[in-house]
Amino acid sequence: ERRQLLGETDAVVAAKFKAAQSKGLTPILCLGETLAQREQGDTAKVVLGQLQAVIEAADIAALRKAVIAYEPVWAIGTGVTATPEQAQEVHAQIRAMLCEQDAETGQQLPILYGGSVKAANAAELFNQSDIDGGLVGGASLQAEEFVAIIRSAKASPN
Repeated sequence: ERRQLLGETDAVVAAKFKAAQSKGLTPILCLGETLAQREQGDTAKVVLGQLQAVIEAADIAALRKAVIAYEPVWAIGTGVTATPEQAQEVHAQIRAMLCEQDAETGQQLPILYGGSVKAANAAELFNQSDIDGGLVGGASLQAEEFVAIIRSAKASPN
């Protein structure tokens, strides 16, 4: 969202990532494509490019003290979510890229899904092999909805 609305570049995001870590914070690096980019078949190019910019600026080792969230811009606050299969595909691409550069980091780094997670889709999302949890937005404001998401996370084999 900030990339689209405020013109933040990959370089700005990488600088913010480094600044957060320098102050002892654990950054959540959000990666995601717009609907136009998805429809053009550019999801992997965009998402992996965003990730590579941070790796180049901060080094792969810096990701050991971070969390990644795949948050497709087209799903933020819209009520529309990626299918579990679509989300898994992107998560697997992220994990594969990380593993190519550092297997330990790639296997251990939490990768969350953050595009309109709700009680109705949480279990299916969390049961995907490369989705380690959710970055929950609006649904966290409704107690019953959020509790149901937490229950789905607890029941997940991941």
